[in-house]
Amino acid sequence: MTVYIAREASKLWRKVCVETSVELQLLAEKWKLLLTGLLFQYIHGLAARGVHYLHRPGPTLQDLGYMILPELGRERGYISESLFTFVFLSFVLWTFHPFVYHSKRFYTVLLWWRILAFLVASQLLRIITFYSTQLPGPNYHCREGSKLARLPPPESIAEVLLINFPHGVIYGCGDLIFSSHMIFTLVFVRTYHKYGSKRYTVNLVVFLIDKKLPEMPDRSTGSQPMLPLNIKEKDGKPREENLKLLNGNSVDTADWRQRMQVNGTHGDDGNHVHSESAVNGVNR
Repeated sequence: MTVYIAREASKLWRKVCVETSVELQLLAEKWKLLLTGLLFQYIHGLAARGVHYLHRPGPTLQDLGYMILPELGRERGYISESLFTFVFLSFVLWTFHPFVYHSKRFYTVLLWWRILAFLVASQLLRIITFYSTQLPGPNYHCREGSKLARLPPPESIAEVLLINFPHGVIYGCGDLIFSSHMIFTLVFVRTYHKYGSKRYTVNLVVFLIDKKLPEMPDRSTGSQPMLPLNIKEKDGKPREENLKLLNGNSVDTADWRQRMQVNGTHGDDGNHVHSESAVNGVNR
């Protein structure tokens, strides 16, 4: 047991070292873009604080969403922030899983580069909208009578530039034409759906095809089977040549593999192995 743990720990350490080396090379190429995206998050926070100075409380506007899904209430306001914090932190941790797991479909640096690009575009549109149209905030701290509904004029430039986190982020007013929390959540969910859930779904389907179909009886009645399941070497012919005969063409397997790579049908090494196995009918 101790030997097994030591061997697996050694493999994990080598995996982390290799991934770190590759990611550092990508970071050296993309650090300016990543830094720009991070700096824009600060600019977005400054813009949200600036519109808070312009906010004026007023009657709560009628909203169909609040009628269908009533508000949680003042005493349950922590549920929303807790849920968003869980989504945010779990997604950040998930983006670093290629450092540990062998099956990967993306590089962490490139993924965050794309995420920040989408966030910058969305937040820029958000800044334009809430400065163009300022509505009274529906939150309890933004309503008439609350001390946080209006910010006193700043006494210095430092007061504007220094954002009180997390108080200044949670208790903002006047920037709710569409929510910043919703922007982050939608971008994170869409990213996971594209680079996470589909990978597991594809691997599961390929696994079932590879494991279950070879065990099924051949139901072809003299006709060519739909899938080349168990292609064995017969009459001295190699496996790939038999595959050509079953498919009824003479397409070169190397050319086929090259087209698969160009078309991007497999995004990582794990999917590549499963794809070749499913086509070549390799039984494991």
